[in-house]
Amino acid sequence: MTEVSDILMSVLSTIRVPRPGDRVHKDECAFSFASPESDGGLYVCMNSFLGFGSKYVDRHNAKTGQRAYLHITRTRKTQVQKQKEDDSNSGSGDPPKKKPTRLAIGIEGGFDVEQEQYEEEFKVVLLPERLDVTTEGLASMPDVVKERVSLSIAGLQAADSVSHALQVQQWDGEVRQESRHAAELKQLDNGVKIPPSGWRCEVCDLQENLWMNLTDGKVMCGRRYFDGTGGNNHALQYYQQTGYPLAVKLGTITPDGADVYSYDEDDMVLDSKLPEHLSHFGIDMMTMEKTERTMTELEIAVNQRVGEWEVIQESGTTLRPLWGPGLTGMKNLGNSCYLNSVMQVLFTIPDFQTKYVSNIDKIFGEAPSDPTQDFKTQVAKLGYGLLSGEYSKPAPDPGDDPNASTESRGDQIGIAPRMFKALVGRGHPEFSTNRQQDAQEFLLHFINMVERNCRSGMNPSEAFRFLVEEKIVCQQSQKAKYTQRVDYIVQLPVPMDQATNMEELQEAERRREEVEASGAPPPSAVRARIPFVACLAALSEPETLTDFWSSAVQAKTTATKTTRFASFPDHLVIQIKKFTFGLDWVPKKLDVSIDVPDTLDLSALRAMGQQPGEELLPEVAPPPLMTPDVEVKAPVLDDSTVSQLCEMGFPLEACRKAVYYTGNTGIDAAMNWVMGHMDDPDFSAPLVMPGSSSAPGTTPTESIPEEHLATIVSMGFSRDQATRALRATNNVLERAVDWIFSHLDDLESMDVSEGGRSEGGSEASREPPPGPRVRDGSGKYELFAFISHMGTSTMCGHYVCHIKKDQQWVIINDQKVCASEKPPKDLGYLYFYRRVVE
Repeated sequence: MTEVSDILMSVLSTIRVPRPGDRVHKDECAFSFASPESDGGLYVCMNSFLGFGSKYVDRHNAKTGQRAYLHITRTRKTQVQKQKEDDSNSGSGDPPKKKPTRLAIGIEGGFDVEQEQYEEEFKVVLLPERLDVTTEGLASMPDVVKERVSLSIAGLQAADSVSHALQVQQWDGEVRQESRHAAELKQLDNGVKIPPSGWRCEVCDLQENLWMNLTDGKVMCGRRYFDGTGGNNHALQYYQQTGYPLAVKLGTITPDGADVYSYDEDDMVLDSKLPEHLSHFGIDMMTMEKTERTMTELEIAVNQRVGEWEVIQESGTTLRPLWGPGLTGMKNLGNSCYLNSVMQVLFTIPDFQTKYVSNIDKIFGEAPSDPTQDFKTQVAKLGYGLLSGEYSKPAPDPGDDPNASTESRGDQIGIAPRMFKALVGRGHPEFSTNRQQDAQEFLLHFINMVERNCRSGMNPSEAFRFLVEEKIVCQQSQKAKYTQRVDYIVQLPVPMDQATNMEELQEAERRREEVEASGAPPPSAVRARIPFVACLAALSEPETLTDFWSSAVQAKTTATKTTRFASFPDHLVIQIKKFTFGLDWVPKKLDVSIDVPDTLDLSALRAMGQQPGEELLPEVAPPPLMTPDVEVKAPVLDDSTVSQLCEMGFPLEACRKAVYYTGNTGIDAAMNWVMGHMDDPDFSAPLVMPGSSSAPGTTPTESIPEEHLATIVSMGFSRDQATRALRATNNVLERAVDWIFSHLDDLESMDVSEGGRSEGGSEASREPPPGPRVRDGSGKYELFAFISHMGTSTMCGHYVCHIKKDQQWVIINDQKVCASEKPPKDLGYLYFYRRVVE
């Protein structure tokens, strides 16, 4: 005990007590998915508060010299223990747990965050000797040791862990804002009184999905849903005639509130004066009972009626669970199925396996002092967790149902990618939340992060990168212009007019209208069948450009644009553009079945470049915006054209330049300019127009934030380069990062500060900067994975992925990993192909 006391005394200065704001990682290892429930428990550094599994704690000790760790182990309580506690609590006066009433997590009325009931044990462990210090042993040590160590232990026990804080981050599927019309809503004194029941639409006599306008009390039916159910749009049409903005859904009114919709704000809203507004028409909220489903409940019902849920999840058959390396499930962290599906597919691709899993020891060995914030470390940790098989084991049987084995259901322990999700979503307005997201947008976001973190060495995103050639032919002069751009995903439109079952669809629509008129329940929806070749043809057919400014004829004319592959990537991602907008601009999802092929030959879509005898459009500047006057004034840019370009994803300053240099001649001319100047070093640099007081190279006088410098330097750039980027963008970090990646040619010629590059960066900087590196080969592919979406929009519903492993299709539905019996290839959203090796 004297030896232990002496060691603690010698390291006392390294033992800290957590303060508010300290990040305490006491639920998850920084390098693995080990937790206090795992074999060996979790070791929490009592200085940095980082957690380590038994496999990595010795490495941390050797690297940092830190010796004191709080060892936490948790064992699940048995059903007998839980029952005893429940029995003892039943007489304590504690209220029973409430059933959730909202589609929400971590808020009043929502779901409680699942808290397993565990027995916990704590002790201090001293490394490298692995000497244990229990509470009893600590009591006999000198007061200074006992006080400091006891305070640190108590602080760590009381601290909210980072993973728990993320888990209980408020998420509300029904989150609504107060309507701007609620406070001052004018209600007509027209003597209208609404009875407590027996409502009908005043136009079509429909008796369900009824909405009462809060201005004059008119009762009308709601919108027609995309599957043909719902109402006949009479409430919406009434708003369009009158402009009366708010309506309440009759049948959802209870003492706790009701569904209120603002047509003007185009959203479900809160009305803090709802009792007063209802009372105006004789409705007493306190006496009303719910008789209709809320909009949230209808959303779920509509989703299930579509039939996708059962088909995509293959819930009609008993699926055989699979276990082992590469067959590891991922826990849903609250609408994280989009992330789970994308990462499962990416780590079946050799490039990502080689980059992050084959080199895992080197990555972990070079990890910074806080590996939880390092992109490469957390991606490697996730990849190893998916591929190793260490976590592909049956989840513990909850014991609630002795006949329901988790192994037979396919539930796994799996991995919970909390650190990874927090890191890749940090600072992003959508991916940092617990809301559902678009899997395609997340895939591009992650590829962008890979690009930024792989400036030197192997870049796995090259597996998807390809060049697109766009050929524009002036129809008056027959002269052509060729441009190339980099892309990662092929987006295929869905030509609904090419459905092979058009007669069946028209008959279904006719029956639906008849049924609606009779007031009977709507028939089941008929799914449109679209040939894949029709989608491909819609992509490759020439597009007509009107108002094209031709440099050959120095005037606006008509042109045609054709798009072809200038290179074929190793792995091809195809997105079926199922999500669109209806005539009323309400987002909707096309209910389609597409016969996506197992093999694909795109060789006929390879770009041919300039043809013999073909003349190119001359590089002639368009007409000036204005004739110079005595006083030079800055021209006015067409804001609508600038906005259209920005919505396509181009930088604001580049869009402004495009409009300026094409003389405000329209979207087509501006788009042509963008495509021809994307590789310009100053593509995203601010536009300086005549009459502007600033000039290129103007340096802001304010100091540069050190934390912004550190962030850019961590991406592999030198301090000088980071400084230049921040000065060019007024110290706005996001703009500086975009600027630096669009000025690589200029930056490579700068002197690189010592230590400013990641490994291999300084050597690479001596070489001339290459253009976007693409791989090329045959245009023949085979399907190996697809991601499917269930629901009415990308902002709700659920994602599932199917992956072909060893000639067997596997369905991965979060923590469930099973052999697929009927992979629904026709209902996919994202399709992943790999090149066929001939």
